[in-house]
Amino acid sequence: MKSLFLTFVLFGVSMACASNAVDEHNHKVSQLKVTTLSTMLANRGIGEWGYSALIEVDGRKILFDTGNRPETVLQNANDLRIDLSDVEDVILSHNHGDHTGGLEALTKALRKKNPKALSLLHVGKGIFQQRARRDNHMLAMKNRLQQDGVVFKEYTQAQQIFPGVWLTGHVPRVHPEKNWGRNGRIVTADGEIEDNIPEDMSLVINTEQGLVLISGCGHAGIINTMEHIVKQTQVENVFTAIGGFHLVNADDKHLTWTAEKLKSFGLENLMGAHCTGINSLYTLRGLLNADRKNVVVGSVGDEFSLKNGVRPGGIAR
Repeated sequence: MKSLFLTFVLFGVSMACASNAVDEHNHKVSQLKVTTLSTMLANRGIGEWGYSALIEVDGRKILFDTGNRPETVLQNANDLRIDLSDVEDVILSHNHGDHTGGLEALTKALRKKNPKALSLLHVGKGIFQQRARRDNHMLAMKNRLQQDGVVFKEYTQAQQIFPGVWLTGHVPRVHPEKNWGRNGRIVTADGEIEDNIPEDMSLVINTEQGLVLISGCGHAGIINTMEHIVKQTQVENVFTAIGGFHLVNADDKHLTWTAEKLKSFGLENLMGAHCTGINSLYTLRGLLNADRKNVVVGSVGDEFSLKNGVRPGGIAR
């Protein structure tokens, strides 16, 4: 009888642990606000060819990419009256300078107020690989920042880094979206290979309304990325996409294919900044039968929140 009782107790504990694991995996955030700090359009602050956004989620701040020029994100944050000194986590979507250029200047400035500012960098594995015919600036930057106590964490697999907050890790290139430069090469022990930006990764937020996707350039492809995160999170709809999606050079055939795929994910809101392309954004708006309130060109200072939805910058309305 005692052994039977113990069996039931252990079974109950294991079921509770399993339930907690499922709950943790399926955690949905209750508060989310995304503010664009770097992109080309700006009616407040500085516009540039680059991308950065501040993610405020359930009381935590995350900086996604750091813009191009050293001063842009810091200046725009000041103009928008946003304090970045309490941000400790930074996500770098990939190695390109228009997403990493502001990192060192930001770290130096913000640490005058908070020694732990920008102390943990989340990056995709491959970001430090040597590129052919050009130096990978990330290698030298990594060495300098590590001397100042910055920690780099590399990812290959999708992972939940905070409750309801996911990084995609490496995204399988199932569809030939191929939205990266064709001339880049990576140096390996076996010779040079095509540089398809293997480290490219995006941020995903799980909410009661569905998934929110934040992308720097989306070199892995917006559809490849969405299919990957739906599989990993087991949440079927991606109702909001924010950031750069490198559709600036996409032809009408590719944009039509993209729009049909986006419909299948239940996409409602699209804030297409940086390399999405203004004309491509407007074309997608028509193909999605969306209105100007929900599908907008990204601009400095625009916002998306679970409470208020899309709030475009004045220049993009």
